[in-house]
Amino acid sequence: MPTDIIQWFPGHMAKTRRLIGENLKNVDIVIELLDARIPSSSRNPEITRLTEGKPLITLLNKSMLADPAETEKWVKHYTGDGHICIPFDCIGKKGVDRLIPAVRTVLADKIARYEQKGMHGRKLRAMVVGIPNVGKSSLINLLGGTKKAKVENRPGVTLTPQWVATKEGLDLMDMPGVLWPRFDDREIGENLAITGAIKDDVVEIETLAVALCHKLRHRYPALLAERYKLDANTVTGNLSDYELFEAIGKKRGFLISGGEINTERTANTLLDEFRAAKIGRITLDLPPKGV
Repeated sequence: MPTDIIQWFPGHMAKTRRLIGENLKNVDIVIELLDARIPSSSRNPEITRLTEGKPLITLLNKSMLADPAETEKWVKHYTGDGHICIPFDCIGKKGVDRLIPAVRTVLADKIARYEQKGMHGRKLRAMVVGIPNVGKSSLINLLGGTKKAKVENRPGVTLTPQWVATKEGLDLMDMPGVLWPRFDDREIGENLAITGAIKDDVVEIETLAVALCHKLRHRYPALLAERYKLDANTVTGNLSDYELFEAIGKKRGFLISGGEINTERTANTLLDEFRAAKIGRITLDLPPKGV
């Protein structure tokens, strides 16, 4: 994996950390979005540290793209000690009916104190945090019933915090996505790039697609074989990851003059089809043993 994935340093990260610190006192709870396909790789340790002391609810977003059996294990892993984790999907509206009740459960003592002071119906405030392109703005638009938060399927769209009110008595603050300064773990960098948390124009797209081939042939060989009409032995046999990548391009007919494989087109297709779950519902992060 090229070092630009592992050492990529988003310029607005320091600003986002400052914004989280400055605004944390203005919220009652933090809603953390993780990518259900990479529940560990998408959990920014900086956010965990910066929001320490505030009640936290974790949403495994994009769960309709992830392996449901693996998502269940990750929910179990992140649930406990008063911490609530919900499988979620903004597009499919999965888990939406559970979020507001969960917020009220976590903040039950604070709500009771407000009511004792005669502050019935006082609005609650939540900060929505997560890595780029994990669905924070989509969540806010879904709950707010508006399109006030700008949404695109690429990282780095939200650049400043913005408040959005909901009909449920919960105001939401959408924060810019933030990655951490350095990916010491090669696999974390790969997983973030594969799922689109890192802009494609700062990574080596063909190297990234070959890395995806490696992961899929070991974790979901049957899905890979079925999608690209490959023989099972081609997927699990002695071909190198790059040769498997070329086999996919050949099967799709992505050839250029001289019969060579159009590797750029093959790489873009493989990544696009993974991200759209056309290969199947896939989770790249293995849950901890024993979960």
